[in-house]
Amino acid sequence: MTKRTALAKEMPRDKGTALAKRTVLIGGRFFFGLLTLAAVGTQLAVHISLRYDVWNFFSYFTNLSNLFAAVVLLVSGYRLLVRKQPTELDETTRGTATIAMAIVGIVFGALLTGQDLGSMVPWVNFVVHYLIPVVMVADWLFQPPRTTMTLRHLWYWLVYPVAYLAYSLIRGSFVDWYPYWFIDPARAGGWGGVAVFAVGIAVGFLLVSLAMLKLGNKLKRQADY
Repeated sequence: MTKRTALAKEMPRDKGTALAKRTVLIGGRFFFGLLTLAAVGTQLAVHISLRYDVWNFFSYFTNLSNLFAAVVLLVSGYRLLVRKQPTELDETTRGTATIAMAIVGIVFGALLTGQDLGSMVPWVNFVVHYLIPVVMVADWLFQPPRTTMTLRHLWYWLVYPVAYLAYSLIRGSFVDWYPYWFIDPARAGGWGGVAVFAVGIAVGFLLVSLAMLKLGNKLKRQADY
């Protein structure tokens, strides 16, 4: 068999593999994006049925980040479907959602496992705290960004969690309600305790961000536009 013949035989297989990877990525992004919306929507319906404060519902980092992740999954899935290359802003936004969801999973496992989750539906809990954090990280590793990520992008990734923390503390001081015990001065050992937990989470966030940045630059993209 000549070299040219061998290459001709390999090309359809390579093309088929690339198409399969692209199809899996598109289908996965749409499926998990819609599943996330269904999970958050289900929990919101429960929240409303119990006459809980809707503003409080949307003040949980978990709920906001899952909605953020759902939008990113659906938009990036659509862009891949229509073969529209992601921009630097698209990739930076996807990185923000990925890291936020990774932190959701890590913080829940470290600080909230075993806590009374009240009216949270069990399957919703699994989706928003376990499944989607893994899905977002897997998506980033399977299809790393086209844009080379630098430390400049890391500062953009910081804006969302810092803004969320500031919002939670300011609102909490007015309404005397905090979404998580570790940012509630009355339960975290005062403002000093809140500061310790905030610093600890910030360190975790930076470590996760650096890992995602390095891996995003190192790994090969699996699906072609």
